Amino acid sequence: MSKRDSKAAKEKQALQELWPSPDSEKSVPLLQALHILTRDGALNADSRRKLKQVLHLTQLVRPALEALLAETEEPVIADLGAGKSYLGFVLYDLVLAATGRGRIVGVEAREQLVESSRALAAASGFERMDFMASPIADATISGGRADMVVALHACDTATDDAIHFALRHEAKTIALVPCCQAEVARLLEGEAGPLRQLWRHPIQRREFGAHVTNVIRGLFLESHGYKVRVTELTGLDHSMKNELILAERHQRSNAQAREELARLIGQLGVKPALLDTMTL
Repeated sequence: MSKRDSKAAKEKQALQELWPSPDSEKSVPLLQALHILTRDGALNADSRRKLKQVLHLTQLVRPALEALLAETEEPVIADLGAGKSYLGFVLYDLVLAATGRGRIVGVEAREQLVESSRALAAASGFERMDFMASPIADATISGGRADMVVALHACDTATDDAIHFALRHEAKTIALVPCCQAEVARLLEGEAGPLRQLWRHPIQRREFGAHVTNVIRGLFLESHGYKVRVTELTGLDHSMKNELILAERHQRSNAQAREELARLIGQLGVKPALLDTMTL
């Protein structure tokens, strides 16, 4: 076997080990179009890291998606802040394609990325994928329903827009991987509350603000009747933005969580825009 053939065989094996599909070779054109694989079918370090993140998130939301498929004839999955729609394409290829049911709607503000995703979906034969060019805050899916909402690395308050989108569309399941949480850190600057020593230094204010932001998001979702689980997406060697918020709706509201949220906001002395529509 030549060196070239040997390398190709190793790359094929590497993809088969990563890609949980009975026929990973059929997915090669898709992964190349997403720039996860090179033109030669190779995986570089950056694409391997990106693929592992998306695949791990897919495995974490797959049970909820399969439950939706079992109870809903045509579940709708909204991929918010979709970018190049890595997650949407992977969910479709690995879960929805074989079922013949379910629709994915990618929401992305950049028109150029939306057009390229539409072209790729058409080329891949993914007929139940739609895309809209819109900020998350302004997006509305036809029919007003999204059974599952996912947002991978939606920056700063875009994750909050995803939460409000999920509430507007009566989402049963929400999966969020927040990124670059800066709003609360800005609000805390100069705030002289009883806990001010926790955020007095800028570097600590940034980290504390990011942590508090996700705590507030979790309590906000719980107050709206979701059961929330916060866990690690992947190892820190793959991404520093590593916190995954998984929420499944079990009731319409939760008074205890609302009280806890009000107490926390009172102690901090700041109220992020996520809570603007909520009286605490």
